[in-house]
Amino acid sequence: MSSPSTAPARPRVTKLPLAGVLRPGRLNDLWFKPATGNVASMLVPMVVLLLLDRLDLAPYTMAGSLCALYGHNIPYARRARVVLWVVAGMLSGLAVAMLTSAATDSVALLVLVGAALAALQKVVCEATGIGAPGPVIFAFVSSATLFVPQTFDAIPGHLGLAAGAAALSWCVTMAPGLLRPNGPERRATARALEATAALLMGEHSGPAHDRARSAAAAAVEAAWHSLYAARRRTPVRRALERLLVRAETALASPQEADAALLADYASQVRGTRPLPHVEGLDENALSELAGIDIERATRPRAQHPLLRAFAPGSPLLPVLARVFLGSLLAGLAAWGIGSDRPYWAIVTALSIFQTNVTTTWTRAIQRVFGNLVGVGVFAALAPLARATPAALVVLVLCLCFAAEAFMPRNYWMGQIWVTPMALLVSEFAAAHPTGELVGDRVLDSVVGALVGIAAAFFVTNRRAGAHLERALTAAEAAQRETEALLARPGASPAALERARRGLTGALVAVRAAADAAAGEWWQRALPEERVLDAERAGHRTLASTVARQGFLAAGGRPERATATAEEAVRRARPQEDTPV
Repeated sequence: MSSPSTAPARPRVTKLPLAGVLRPGRLNDLWFKPATGNVASMLVPMVVLLLLDRLDLAPYTMAGSLCALYGHNIPYARRARVVLWVVAGMLSGLAVAMLTSAATDSVALLVLVGAALAALQKVVCEATGIGAPGPVIFAFVSSATLFVPQTFDAIPGHLGLAAGAAALSWCVTMAPGLLRPNGPERRATARALEATAALLMGEHSGPAHDRARSAAAAAVEAAWHSLYAARRRTPVRRALERLLVRAETALASPQEADAALLADYASQVRGTRPLPHVEGLDENALSELAGIDIERATRPRAQHPLLRAFAPGSPLLPVLARVFLGSLLAGLAAWGIGSDRPYWAIVTALSIFQTNVTTTWTRAIQRVFGNLVGVGVFAALAPLARATPAALVVLVLCLCFAAEAFMPRNYWMGQIWVTPMALLVSEFAAAHPTGELVGDRVLDSVVGALVGIAAAFFVTNRRAGAHLERALTAAEAAQRETEALLARPGASPAALERARRGLTGALVAVRAAADAAAGEWWQRALPEERVLDAERAGHRTLASTVARQGFLAAGGRPERATATAEEAVRRARPQEDTPV
């Protein structure tokens, strides 16, 4: 096993990318879920308010309707709880914002509260792994509400409107489960099969191959987590387990794998067609999966992720400081320049903060470019939106759908539609001069992006390197533990399965920590060779473990399972004593 390399004392500065920042990507397989869910949850409240001639209340119902953007990749058993927490977080931020707005007219204090809420929302979303759209929606709602005049006696009614719309959002996010109760698990399994097939079909070599292999392993691990989150093992989920085992055997023994067959499995898993039957799997080995599933469910829970996020030494504490300082200075700068809506600068500063400085720089370029194009779209649509209240509602709904449809391709493409949608929302209460809205939006976007980038540069996250060091240490320890089990002839299948799952998760964590640290400024040089060595050794050990468990009989040649296992173990053994 390699030892930590000595890092030079001089800080490392990463080059900031320009090429490819605005290049459109492909649509993901989930884009239509938040797009249709968001529109469906907004439609009923807006139509009711339109009929009552009270569109001035639409921003409050929209706050609840935006909860429908979350949780679409989570199995329904867990989604029911997750979206409830999303609703609670949304209503909490909204309540704090309304109470603050009613209590004070001080813009400086409003900006301070908005920045504090944005920082807390960022850390909570990062710690819990809620996924897209992350903290931006929470911050948009709470920051905008801060600058809406409020009275204490109106707060319960406004909060009730948001809660009612949020309840409808919960129903919308859960409704697809009536038709496809296993949809999230099937999609996760299909992604794992597709990533594995892409690895086998690719012509990568060296570090590129290692990254592709890590991506495939991460997709497989995410699919296992999806199945575990579903709690109950149904016949469909057992069939998905068999398919994931097939993907893992392909990663362990690529020379025995059929990439075309995996791709065909993936296409069958999507949709509602019957799941393909996988031949040749060792049933005794597969039976251990049920035991591990039960063991995971009854295992004492580790410390809650929110407690870890705010604990001393957490890598998210610099993120908290970075977001708070950046959002605060951005809001104050926009207000000082003369903006009437400094909350746009707060949201811009929050939205560009990513895992490191490099990705923050990329997001800032995309945000500003998308906003500049988006204000042009708003200027073109404003006369139509002001024709009738119904036209305003229709345009807002269409823009919401377009934003979620284009956002997965590239962030700036989504911003083209988010920007006019946000500007039109301000028209619900009263019409504003188009030039004023366009000018404020451009000013706040540029100020927010500049201040946010400056905060990312100067509020350093040197803990990213320490976090990578801890992840490497954990992965190397997991690899040694698994190797020790392999060397023990009487090791139980359940112990091997636990060790394999632990090592897989540790390797995924190493790659995530390495990618995050690689784009951070003002750090000592990263142990890149140690990362690659840990990943390669870990994957060799995983191959040995899969073979030892009998899963390699999945190649359709059960008689070769024992020989393949012995060969894989022999192939991994010499690496233990090889110095790096």
